[in-house]
Amino acid sequence: MIEIRNLTKIYRLSKKQMKESKSKNPNKTAVDRLDLVAKPGRIYGLLGPNGAGKTTTLRCIATIIKPTYGEVLVNGFEVQKEPESVRQQIGFLTGEIKLDPHFTADYLFDFFGKIHGVPDDVLKKRKEELFTYFDITDFAHKKIKELSTGMAQKAAIAVCLVHDPDIVIFDEPTSGLDVVTARGVTDYLKKLADNGKLVIISTHVMSEAEKLCDEIGIIINGKKVMEGTLEEILHQTNTTDLEDAFFVLYKEQGGEV
Repeated sequence: MIEIRNLTKIYRLSKKQMKESKSKNPNKTAVDRLDLVAKPGRIYGLLGPNGAGKTTTLRCIATIIKPTYGEVLVNGFEVQKEPESVRQQIGFLTGEIKLDPHFTADYLFDFFGKIHGVPDDVLKKRKEELFTYFDITDFAHKKIKELSTGMAQKAAIAVCLVHDPDIVIFDEPTSGLDVVTARGVTDYLKKLADNGKLVIISTHVMSEAEKLCDEIGIIINGKKVMEGTLEEILHQTNTTDLEDAFFVLYKEQGGEV
């Protein structure tokens, strides 16, 4: 389970960043007093436009950046007080974190498996299962730089899941993937949830959120403006699809289309 209470992340902007954002305020609030609970066996989607605070929230959960205020608990472990324990609970993947291009998928899978303390027999079984599912086996001994974008992404997903984490966190899981590879990834996320894992993703793709997520939290300008199942969000916004619901909320927050 992930429990977030009053999460706030404030960045200090450089003069160049202030000029680019046309702001006189040196402080940028990326996430603003966010509360959230995500439970096992479910896929929770953070939905919002670019710059809404989705990635910052996921990085706080994954212990990559520290919150300015607030508390984040991952299976009962607090991210700032017990970061090592948190990392054992999660698999985290974002497009901005790439596998080393000079090594093979086979080598990296074993390398990260050993870092996580996965026994050799379990590691072998995990590799066979994940490489078979994602059709990596025939490419396992090629360097990452020699793989297609989709194959490299699938290899990264396999490595991320090497230790069979209870919680899987994906930032834009299908970004840049072709339709076939994207379907394979989303089907696997559903499989993980069906097996009792907690999956939390960020996306700005409405159709992906509609099909994939059991629960959706909509974030705009760092604030969670609505949360619930797809049906609950449509009912509360008096709309018939998620895109229309999003724009109702976006306009309420002062956004212009």
